[in-house]
Order: sequence, then structure tokens, then C-alpha cells
Amino acid sequence: MKIILANPRGFCAGVNMAIQCVEEALQIVGAPLYVYHEIVHNRYVVERFTQRGVVFVDTIEQVPPDQTVIFSAHGVSPEVRRSAKDRGCTMIDATCPLVTKVHMEAVRYAKQGYKILLVGHAGHDEVVGTFGEAPDAITIVESAADVEKLTFTQDDHLVYLTQTTLSMDDANVIIEAIKKKYPEVKAPPSDDICYATTNRQHAVRHLAPVTDLVLVVGSKNSSNSVRLTEMSENVGTRAYLVDDKTEIDQSWFDGVESVLVTAGASAPEYLVQEIIADLVERHGGYVESAQGVEEDMHFELPVTLRVIRDGQPAKV
Repeated sequence: MKIILANPRGFCAGVNMAIQCVEEALQIVGAPLYVYHEIVHNRYVVERFTQRGVVFVDTIEQVPPDQTVIFSAHGVSPEVRRSAKDRGCTMIDATCPLVTKVHMEAVRYAKQGYKILLVGHAGHDEVVGTFGEAPDAITIVESAADVEKLTFTQDDHLVYLTQTTLSMDDANVIIEAIKKKYPEVKAPPSDDICYATTNRQHAVRHLAPVTDLVLVVGSKNSSNSVRLTEMSENVGTRAYLVDDKTEIDQSWFDGVESVLVTAGASAPEYLVQEIIADLVERHGGYVESAQGVEEDMHFELPVTLRVIRDGQPAKV
């Protein structure tokens, strides 16, 4: 069986930065260390940190006063920041800078009087955080059907923004529906869907049609991982999302001569390699590494963490 390894795959710059934040904070602050929401949406990453004394919380009220709290890569609302400040917490913001960009766009357009159509999944941590920047100005749009229900008029100043981890295909369908209903709608100054999401989806779009099956390594709550499976199915190739090799059903490979293996932006590479080794052993497969876009993006650690690390008093 031919095993094609997609490139690029796995960790993106934002995930690398967020994980490094927790690693360094553990060394400096020690355990227990509090993180607001899962630092990234991957079960293995979260479980590994939990075993080392990281406490993942769903509300700031779960963080004891005067403790250090890290905000996840998906971003938080201003209300969460205020609550943490009121509790005397030292805040380390591990929000991906590409998510922060969307937050800043929301704030800017709301101040300019625009009504904002936020294309994304209601309830996702990233969308919750962005919505919190301008709740009176933002309407969440999850589908083209949602667009039809909008009651804005041509006199309203409209702009659309998107969640960074959307499927390009799905996002384009919704955006085209918005443009059709509201031709004067303003687009963001640059694409909100992040480079890593785009690159991984392009790789699947290119490679999935020439394979019989696609395996996406990632957790079920990882939006960008789910989108990769959808991308494969959109081009006609069966796809399965698995956390690790134990979730693979060997019956999937009946009649399969080629399989594409990729990983979402929050999935560790060692899980990919374990799956590759298992496939080679079980199916006598040989591995071919596909060429793809070279990624060299790097994000600096948050200022607060660097200040703490350098031994200076943290200012929050």
C-alpha cells in the first residue's frame, strides 16, 4: 500500500507559540498553572499538560485570586480579561496573533459604525472571543441559509470577517451568499483564514483525489482538523479523523491501494509517525513524502511571559 505523507501538516506557528508558553510558564511559575480553555484543541497535548500540573478551566472564577492564568491560542473576550484583572491574576496571553488580527478588525469596524457579519461556528472558543469584542455590532453567520435570514438593509454599513480555521470551500460559499444579498458589503483588508489552515487544505485538495483514503490526525474538537476531512470528502475521497493509531479501523483499508496521511495544526508529529509505522507494519506499505509549501512563520512569546522569564516585575 502506498502511504503519502502530506506537507505541510501538524503544528503551526500559533500552536508552537502557545505550547511553548505553557512549557516555559511551568518552569517559571510551577504547578498548579491555570489555563483558560484548552491551550490548543488536541487531546494528547491537553492530557500531557494536565499530568504535569496544568489546570484547564472554563471560567475565570475557577482560577484562585492572584494566580497566573494563560489565555489559550483561540483568544478571549475583553470581559474575560477584566475578570482576570479583577481577581489580581497575572495574565499571559497565548492568543495566536492571526486571531488577534481578527479581534482588532472587529474593534475597528465596530468603532466605525459597521455591522459585522462574523462567518464561523457559534460556540467555538475563537468565535466566542471575537464576538465579545463588539457584541452589539456582530452577527454570527454559520451557513448560506443564515445569510438568507439576515434583515439588514442596503443602507446598513456591512463588513464580513471570518474564523481563522474555516474550510475555504465552506467560507467561500457563505461569503458569496453575503455578497449576492449585500453587494456593497466590505471585505477585510486581508484574508482572515490563516496561512496554516489554507496550506493544509490546499495539500489535501491536491493529494486526496489521487488516493483511495485519507487519514487526518487530530481531535474531534479541532476545527481545522475537521475541515481537512471535509475537504477530502468534498473532492470525493473518504476521510477519517483519528486522535491516534488506536482509533483506526483496519476494515477501512479493504481494497485500498493508497492512503494520504495528514494532521491538523494542533496535532503532534509523533502521533503521525506512530500511525505511519503501524500502517507500514500492517500493510507492508511504503511511504512517499509529498512536496508542499515551506512554512517559516514564527511568533514571539507574549511580552508578559518574557518579562517574567527575565526576572522583572510583570505588569498586567
